[in-house]
Amino acid sequence: MAVSLALIIVLGLFADYLFRKARLPGLVGMLLVGVVVGPYALNFMQPAMMDVSADFRKIALIVILLRAGFELHRDTLHRVGRAALTMSVIPAIFEIVGVILVAPHFLNISVLDAAVLGAILGAVSPAVVVPLMIDFMDRGRGSKKGLPTLILAGSSIDDVFVIVIFTIFMGMYGGGEIHIWQKLAEIPVSITLGIIAGLIPGMILLWLFRRYDWQPPKRTLVVIGVSIGLTWLESVCEPWVPIASLLGVMAIGFIILEKSEPIAHIISQKLKKVWVFAELLLFVLVGSQVNIHVAWDAGLGGLAVIFIGLVFRSVGTYLSVLGCGLDWREKLFCVVSYVPKATVQAAIGGVPLAAGVGAGDVILAVAVLSILVTAPLGAIGIKIMGEAILDHGERKSFRFGDLREDLALPRVGERLVHKKTGVVWKVIEEKELWLGSGDSDGIQVAVPLPAIEFRLWHEKKSTQPGEGQTRIVRFSHQDGSFQNSWEILYDW
Repeated sequence: MAVSLALIIVLGLFADYLFRKARLPGLVGMLLVGVVVGPYALNFMQPAMMDVSADFRKIALIVILLRAGFELHRDTLHRVGRAALTMSVIPAIFEIVGVILVAPHFLNISVLDAAVLGAILGAVSPAVVVPLMIDFMDRGRGSKKGLPTLILAGSSIDDVFVIVIFTIFMGMYGGGEIHIWQKLAEIPVSITLGIIAGLIPGMILLWLFRRYDWQPPKRTLVVIGVSIGLTWLESVCEPWVPIASLLGVMAIGFIILEKSEPIAHIISQKLKKVWVFAELLLFVLVGSQVNIHVAWDAGLGGLAVIFIGLVFRSVGTYLSVLGCGLDWREKLFCVVSYVPKATVQAAIGGVPLAAGVGAGDVILAVAVLSILVTAPLGAIGIKIMGEAILDHGERKSFRFGDLREDLALPRVGERLVHKKTGVVWKVIEEKELWLGSGDSDGIQVAVPLPAIEFRLWHEKKSTQPGEGQTRIVRFSHQDGSFQNSWEILYDW
């Protein structure tokens, strides 16, 4: 398995570099690497790696959904809430209906088989969409109307809805009584319980982080561990009650961000570094699941079904964002963002065949073909259109995040020690500001320069809050490195 990991890292990074140089999403290169080195092409991946592929992909997906949660501001969610709900249901329904209408004709399968295929194809891939949306959010793109947040939230709930519909259609093969309304009722129950299952541990973690000053990497590892535990809880409770654990994972990040933005940003920055490796695992391993021989069997008929389904889906997506204050270009961006398929199709595409469904081989072939066609094209479309359409936000405020990460600056509540004097100070206030010719310290810059100003309190055992010495320090890219003079102190 070690050799397989080496292949994933080396070839995945190389492909990521080449595609980024060509101004294309790096994840497309990683997907193609997975297809080539996977067991259905060159077969360079060791069996042990393929045996644990599903677990690795789940962990990587958890990391990116945690990052998504730590970017979900409540005010932005309020703005896009209605549209996110409609986008989580309507596009999938339209695509399922479109596939049911055309698949029996093009693929010579029954209407029920077509319904199962439509449910598999009806899911957008959070593995493809979420990283691209977070990249836009990190760079301050689309912040005025919250478009990346809208698509991120809608695509996450979309999968819950589609998997329930898939379960209903699969249940019809057994010939037993199907409680359709009961199954549909599981959708809001699953979403609600998933969110609650994330908010509770999120509050507990927040209390721990406030009470005990752990180092950021340890906080991040604890958050990841608890999130993995949520997915285990979903599998344990599945026979009795549905829980959308991946929504719970996002809820952990959301509640920590809501209650303590400094702690949330610290963890988010560490998750960004973990994602470098997790991204390689996710996309190379998703690509390795693609059987190009099976996809070839789908033929032109499969391509026609996929294309017509996407047309129906696009109409549904466009209708979902009507009345949301978006112009036609922004609506078109939403349509393109709902094209990629990968995660769900790779996970459940083979379920009908394993269950003995007569057209299971055809369903699997079209599901695999949909990954090969829509994941690269959708990712490229999102990248190109996003750069052209999304706004840049107010004065590019994301540059403060770059400054904080580059200089490894502290957050409010953290304790610092001055390396020369050994005096311990506590950060009690911070302020983001733009330096220019009008600043009191007289710094002359051609372009406004982002800086972060801290008020520090000389914390002594003999002093109470509000007493004791304070001082102001300010850091920008023109200053010396923060690490030259200061060090952040942690209990553990």
